Amino acid sequence: MGEVNTFIQSVPLEYFIILSSVLFCLGVLGVLLRKNAIVILGCVELMLNSVNLLLAAFSAYKGNGDGQLLVFFIMVVAAAEVAVGLAIIAMLYRNTRSVDVSIFNKLRG
Repeated sequence: MGEVNTFIQSVPLEYFIILSSVLFCLGVLGVLLRKNAIVILGCVELMLNSVNLLLAAFSAYKGNGDGQLLVFFIMVVAAAEVAVGLAIIAMLYRNTRSVDVSIFNKLRG
């Protein structure tokens, strides 16, 4: 266990912060610019995973498992989000034969 922490700590923490920031920004851009619901769902997952990476890196640098425990709970929430999101996308596709999110404008009352 100690060997893994020293290996992770040999990489500067700034690299993890930069990588996580880039991944999060790519996810935000994907959510804002794309119209395909499946791609948007994937971009939300990318944002959640970038936060998980940062939490795991901070946890490894601090030397305690609190951040890794929080990563586990975020992964559980992400799995539930994917299940609900895919169910909504499947229902949208069944009704409209498209996964374009601009179709949601037709659902307004």
